[in-house]
Amino acid sequence: MDYLVITVITFISGVIGTGLGGVIGAVLRRDSNKIVSLLLSFAAGIMLAVVCFDLMNEPIEMMKEGTLPSLTPLIVVAAVIAGYGVVYLLNFFIDKKTNHEVKHIDENHPSTADDLDELIHSNHFESHKKAKSNLFVAGLVMMCAIALHNLPEGMVIGASYAISPNVAASLFSGSGFIMAIVIGLHNIPEGMAVSVPLISGGMSKTKSVLLTALSGLPTVFGALIGFALGGINDIMLVLSLGFASGAMLYVVFGELLPESILMWRSKLPAFALFVGVIAGFLLVMF
Repeated sequence: MDYLVITVITFISGVIGTGLGGVIGAVLRRDSNKIVSLLLSFAAGIMLAVVCFDLMNEPIEMMKEGTLPSLTPLIVVAAVIAGYGVVYLLNFFIDKKTNHEVKHIDENHPSTADDLDELIHSNHFESHKKAKSNLFVAGLVMMCAIALHNLPEGMVIGASYAISPNVAASLFSGSGFIMAIVIGLHNIPEGMAVSVPLISGGMSKTKSVLLTALSGLPTVFGALIGFALGGINDIMLVLSLGFASGAMLYVVFGELLPESILMWRSKLPAFALFVGVIAGFLLVMF
């Protein structure tokens, strides 16, 4: 029953949230960089607050209660570094294999995405549109880029629910529920980031919205993995929380923040981040 509940919650957060963003992008049918920039920064701030004030703090509280060894902080740090490193390497591999094929990306261009199409490698997808033999691979690359954002987000939700001994009782409370809401809201601008460049590139609205919604499925898989690992024992819970937190921190610092600032070169994205951190802190505390 717990796995069914986790699946439903993350399906709503991941697939429905991303699909809703795809619909909004299809309706707007215009460049939405400024809107996406602010929403990504705000969501990144809330994620940062929840990860630092709640998820990474949970193992320390467990250590103080005597259920974990005194080396727990070092275990947390190692797991966070591992999560950060794995997602970084996967992103690096995708960029190295695809950036040289896109004319817009060269030595004079920021290595981090500064436009919607670069955010999910749809520019790479479009560059292969005329060559049908390579189109599937290009589409797979684009889906992998999206999954790298959504999989760790799902792991955070699953690991957060694993903290509670009763998922049903904490379904609408605690860090798991907070992260499900935040990630669902974050997936709306991310869905816009997926659908807008696809539609601009000539894909039909229906197909682009469907593809956008399906791109949220890794959130469900990540949540099931995080919940399963966290439920084995206390040490695995610490490792799951740490790894998911590290992966999320890379998404925040290595992707969302640089992208949002480059999309709209002003101080407003940084202010949206600040507001997000404060909002996340209040959500965790209350």
